[in-house]
Amino acid sequence: MDLPTGQNDYSEVIENDRAHVWHHLSQHKKYETVDPLIIVEGKGMLIWDAKGKQYLDGVSGGVWTVNVGYGREEIADAVRDQLVKLNYFAGSAGSIPGATFSRALTDKMPGMTRVYFSNSGSEANEKAYKIVRQISHNKYGGKKNKILFRDRDYHGTTITALSTCGQPERKEQYGPFTPGFIEVPHCCEYRSQYGDCDDYGLRAAKAIEDVIVREDPDTIGGLILEPVTAGGGVIPPPEGYFQAVQEICKKYNILLIIDEVVCGLGRTGKWFGYQHYGIKPDIVTMAKGVASGYAAISCTVTTEEVFEQFKADPDDPMSYFRDISTFGGCNAGPAAALVNMQIIERENLLDNVTQMGEYLLGQLNQLKDKHEIIGDVRGMGLFCGAELVKNRETREPVDESVAQAVVADCLANGVLIGMTNRSLHGLNNTLCLSPALICTKSDLDQIVDAIDAALGRVAG
Repeated sequence: MDLPTGQNDYSEVIENDRAHVWHHLSQHKKYETVDPLIIVEGKGMLIWDAKGKQYLDGVSGGVWTVNVGYGREEIADAVRDQLVKLNYFAGSAGSIPGATFSRALTDKMPGMTRVYFSNSGSEANEKAYKIVRQISHNKYGGKKNKILFRDRDYHGTTITALSTCGQPERKEQYGPFTPGFIEVPHCCEYRSQYGDCDDYGLRAAKAIEDVIVREDPDTIGGLILEPVTAGGGVIPPPEGYFQAVQEICKKYNILLIIDEVVCGLGRTGKWFGYQHYGIKPDIVTMAKGVASGYAAISCTVTTEEVFEQFKADPDDPMSYFRDISTFGGCNAGPAAALVNMQIIERENLLDNVTQMGEYLLGQLNQLKDKHEIIGDVRGMGLFCGAELVKNRETREPVDESVAQAVVADCLANGVLIGMTNRSLHGLNNTLCLSPALICTKSDLDQIVDAIDAALGRVAG
């Protein structure tokens, strides 16, 4: 079919891309014989490539970002108008969109009051780590500086963010890493460390406490967790887990950091994933869905108690948060984010996420009944995974190449899905789905049908 714009000849663009662009997560040797995929337009749930092929996007821009769908003129207009009025001024000064969005955002986060702007999830988490470290120096003589992270979780791509990465393959060849970051065990019940048990959530939380005691609680300043482990296999927490974790953090005076870079702004059916568990974190980070990819923005949000610790001694020139993010001062981000939030509210997209998420999990469980290769289906809201195994009894994972073949088959047939990719030794076997919050049952049926057909062709 023709592209929506009516343009059909992108041969020069393809060659320029092949000659000059360094793509993310790509082995470029393949582009010597295969054209790079170039996406030229999007509308709603659909995107078109430079050769005119249409795809249904089941991963919201490839990395869980375009929450309200493509082609939202309302957001683009808000960004354009703001850039003409005032595109940028350093974050040491305030702005109308920054102040307005900060109020709207914290209104959705009872107990959280302060928003620090930057431009990526990695950077948002770096800010959180720096907050913990500076509090350690100002309040505990530098001793309470260690930060815990969880096996299978991911918190960003910079060297220090990778220092808190629980996905070994993502870290390979990039060390040495920043010291002071300690791993705690995962909470994937399907891969239980304790066999079948009725109290897995409490045991998984207790495993964190065991690490704290081993390391010495007086040296631990923070714990960072994803509310749903994302790139590590779409792992919702087991029952009782987060409530127990919060109590452990309170017991040992540890700041609880929740990484909402993927789950934030509606993906799980609430504004934030942590809000499913009734907990009150000290710091929350977010990026991707904050503006649905219409502008770069990330936020590190804290309680007033955390913020006040950087006002404790105004006569000390080292006491305030001496950090800067250049593009945290770009006004396009909060301008886009504010309209993005308004769309989610106006169109009742949180309710849609809950309803469509239940439907998607149900459809995936029907696939599990049909295909022995699916060992587990799990998820929350419009964030679902299907783990592929060679044998359901032993739960032996399929080779990564099998999951890759399923993803490639879906792509060839006009549907984009994701998977755990070069992240976990021997466990890159989970198909990942994160369609936009606007999706319909028809969209989800098309996605599930594509997976069904792909499994039939790949696994037989």
